[in-house]
Amino acid sequence: MASDDPYGLSPAKKAAAIQAPTIDYKPPRPQSYQPGIGLIGTGGISESHLHVYEECGWKVVALADRTPSKAAAKRDEFCPEASIYNDYRELLDDPGVTVVDVTPHPADRLPIVRDALMAGKHVLSQKPFVLDLQDGEELVKLAETQNLKLAVNQNGRWAPHFSYLRKAVASGLIGEVTTVDFVLHWDQTWIGGNEAFESIHHLLLFDFAIHWFDITSCLMESRRATRLFAAVSKFEGQSFRPPSLGSVLIEYPGAQARMAFNAHTTLGEEDTTTVVGTKGTLRSRGHGLNDQPAMEIFLEEGHVTVPLEGCWFESGFQGAMGELLCAIEEDRDPSHSARNNLASLELCFAALKSADTGQPVEPGSVRQYAH
Repeated sequence: MASDDPYGLSPAKKAAAIQAPTIDYKPPRPQSYQPGIGLIGTGGISESHLHVYEECGWKVVALADRTPSKAAAKRDEFCPEASIYNDYRELLDDPGVTVVDVTPHPADRLPIVRDALMAGKHVLSQKPFVLDLQDGEELVKLAETQNLKLAVNQNGRWAPHFSYLRKAVASGLIGEVTTVDFVLHWDQTWIGGNEAFESIHHLLLFDFAIHWFDITSCLMESRRATRLFAAVSKFEGQSFRPPSLGSVLIEYPGAQARMAFNAHTTLGEEDTTTVVGTKGTLRSRGHGLNDQPAMEIFLEEGHVTVPLEGCWFESGFQGAMGELLCAIEEDRDPSHSARNNLASLELCFAALKSADTGQPVEPGSVRQYAH
């Protein structure tokens, strides 16, 4: 008689419900530390930073931008008592500024981060951190010499589903990770005609997927990748210049991470992440990056679905600054330190080289962003 359960799962195992584990995935906040924050660069993304800082009650005391009117507009909306500077070096001279949030693009950001550390300021750098690993290593050493905290705004680490995954894996809930799978179908057609985005070499793998390389690095913890293969492609009729389709395979000793991207999904967006370990599986699924309502947990003893609170942009920016402030308050390295982030950049740079050459690449062997 043929089995009505070809996968060998008993009805009891399929139906068994378990209690949700205790996983503290929400963004951290300092106990009492309230330094003056200076924001350098008041472009589009700065609004998300300032909105979150205002919501959290963190003090932004100075803004700098080469176009003072832009800084003044942000000041009037979010931090009415903040000082305005058109030269970031004047902001660094402000004794009321203890922590600097640096938002310009990577090439412009490098000297600003260096000057901020030399001025004795703790720094949150926008991502991607640097375009050359040597520059990153030098900034890490400078921060250590100055006894300052240097962190990278990899805000995706505190997206509720990614934060839950990180904390659950670190707790040993599902044992040792064997596979990580990211399958993303989203609509990025809004960049069509925007030269700032369309001119980025490997927009998909560099500007966007840096978050997924970073999360992969977190989930694999101390394991180093041995080989990476990446490919991108365009299709006839897509509405922007950079390739909209991409895939990445990262090999680790006894494990793999796989990514599949379609940035031109105008109908039926979906974002699914599955992490399989030797003792269980974690899965998050939603209609987009900011819509990941629950975490599914499958263990030997049964399964449970845990509702998630928060969304990427709110929780992500809270976590990036909050973790830095906690690290300063507790005098420890921030979990998103610049040193920690260099491993994520190794994956990203290897992916760009692989996509350009059509060959597998050893992460760490490519030291620069390929323009």
